[in-house]
Amino acid sequence: MVAPNVKAETMRLMDRRTALEAEMNSIIAGLSVPGGPGITGGLVDAEGFPRADIDIPAVIAQRRKLGELRNDHKDITNKIEKNLEALHSTKLTRNEQSTPRSSGTSALLHGGLSQNDPMEEDVVTRLPFAMIDEIADGSPAAVDGLLFGDEIVKFGSVEAGDRLQERLVSEAISNEGNQVSLLIIRQGSPMNLTITPRKWHGRGLMGCHFRIF
Repeated sequence: MVAPNVKAETMRLMDRRTALEAEMNSIIAGLSVPGGPGITGGLVDAEGFPRADIDIPAVIAQRRKLGELRNDHKDITNKIEKNLEALHSTKLTRNEQSTPRSSGTSALLHGGLSQNDPMEEDVVTRLPFAMIDEIADGSPAAVDGLLFGDEIVKFGSVEAGDRLQERLVSEAISNEGNQVSLLIIRQGSPMNLTITPRKWHGRGLMGCHFRIF
């Protein structure tokens, strides 16, 4: 079965993408210090002479490096999206094989998955704070529609901030048996999902792990 290998590769790619983002942010911060040229600012003064207050060769090198990192980031992101699509297709195929034909897609997407929910209107302006990097088959999270690689923008009342792991656990426990609304990003697209934390044969109330960014 190729899924475990694809999953492991995806996790490595995500770690690499995180490292690239940190390196890009460092370069941007260095170029954007007060009085600095920024990532697109001019390198000559008002009279057309090279600026004497900056190291122009170093700035050019940093900008070139930033461009290379952005290209690498784009390539890695494309690979991640392809891997996630393959993993999700495998998951859906297994579910379709185990779901009675008469139950249709409503059983497969139990939990209210929708791509056109009003709650999505501002998700694109907010950043995800966590990603699903482990999810058990048959768990509440899996049954209610969460998938490996889903990025969490909002989980109930929990959004980006401090003590996220602690707040996520508290939110799940306090809502045991009740529906919790999620805002997620799946393969670059914002979506709304509803999950019900509940006891099952495995660990926890959801059967998934949130990897905090």
